[in-house]
Amino acid sequence: MSLVHDLGAKALHLLDPEDAHNLTIRALAAGLGPQQMTRDDPVLATQIGTLALPNAVGLAAGFDKNAEAPVAMLRAGFGFVECGTVTPLAQAGNPRPRLFRLTQDRAVINRMGFNNGGLEPFAQRLSVRPKTAGIVGANIGANKDSGDRIGDYVTGLERLWGLADYFTVNISSPNTPGLRALQTKAALDELLGRLAQARAAMIAQSSDVPVLLKVAPDLEEDEVESIVESVLAHGLNGIIVSNTTISRPDSLQSIWKAETGGLSGAPLMTLSTQMLRRFYKVAAGRTALIGAGGIASGADAYAKIRAGACAVQLYSAMAYSGPGLITAIKRDLAARLKADGFTSVTQAVGQK
Repeated sequence: MSLVHDLGAKALHLLDPEDAHNLTIRALAAGLGPQQMTRDDPVLATQIGTLALPNAVGLAAGFDKNAEAPVAMLRAGFGFVECGTVTPLAQAGNPRPRLFRLTQDRAVINRMGFNNGGLEPFAQRLSVRPKTAGIVGANIGANKDSGDRIGDYVTGLERLWGLADYFTVNISSPNTPGLRALQTKAALDELLGRLAQARAAMIAQSSDVPVLLKVAPDLEEDEVESIVESVLAHGLNGIIVSNTTISRPDSLQSIWKAETGGLSGAPLMTLSTQMLRRFYKVAAGRTALIGAGGIASGADAYAKIRAGACAVQLYSAMAYSGPGLITAIKRDLAARLKADGFTSVTQAVGQK
C-alpha cells in the first residue's frame, strides 16, 4: 500500500509545490493516507522528558499547520506528530510563490510566513482527536503584525493547554521579520519567563506537559550556551535543533537556490547536526535534544541520535520519497542500533 502512496507523492511533483501540499493534506484528512500494520520494534522507543514515544521518528512542524491530519500521520508510522506553527489570529502569510522544490539537491526553500487558520479552529480539531491515536504536539508562534509577540506565545500556550501532548515554542523561523531576535539572551529570558508563569498557573489546575524550544541552525557559539542556560533556568524540557537555514551551501545546483527563505532537506543535514553536537556538549545531559534538519534515511536519523538527540523529526524528505520513507527509516534505524549492541535509542544518545 505504501508503494501506491509513494507513487502518488511522485505524481504530485507535476503540480505547484504548495498546491501539491494542500492536496496532500486534504487527502490525509479524508482518510486516504497509508497505515502501518505492524507494531514498532521496541528498540525504537524513547523518551522526551516524561513523554514516552513508541518510536523516535517524529513529523516536524510545517507539514500540518492547522492540525488537520495528525491522526493520519500517526497511523502512517510516526512516533509523534507536531502540528503548527499556529498563531493566535489567522494570517495569510507571505505572497506566493513561497515554496520551491530544489529537486537536484533533494531540498526545499520556503518563505511561507506562518500562514495558518489561527488558534480557534486548531484548538477545535485537537479537542476532538482520539487521544489513543498517539502523541500530538502544538508548535506555537506569533502573528507578524502583533503588538505583543511574547503575549502571542502565552495566548497559544493557554488556549491549547490540555489539548496538546507537548508544546514547541518556535522562535526560529526566518520568514517572520524580527522573530529570530527572540533567540538573544534578554528577549529569550523575557519570553520564557512569561511562559513559565502561565505554565505554572495551568499546572496548578491540571497536569503538566513538556514544553520545548525550537532554534535556528545559524547560531554563534555564545548563543548556544545562553540558550541552554535560559531553557534550564525557566524549566523547559528540551530543545529542537534545528529549523531551516538562511545560509546557502556552495553545493546547491537548482535554479531556485537563490530564492529568499529557509532552506531544508538534504543540504541542511551537516549544518544542523554540527549545531546539535554543540548543544549536546553545552547541555551535558541536562535537557532533552530533538534532532531535525536533513533527515532522509535511517543513517541520518542514527547520526542525529549519536550526536545527542533522543528523538528526531523530518518533513522535507517526504516530498521526494513519499510516506513509505517512514517505515524504511525505522527499519534501518532499528538494524543500526542492534548492530552496535544497543537495546534502546536512549543508550545510543551522544555515543559518537
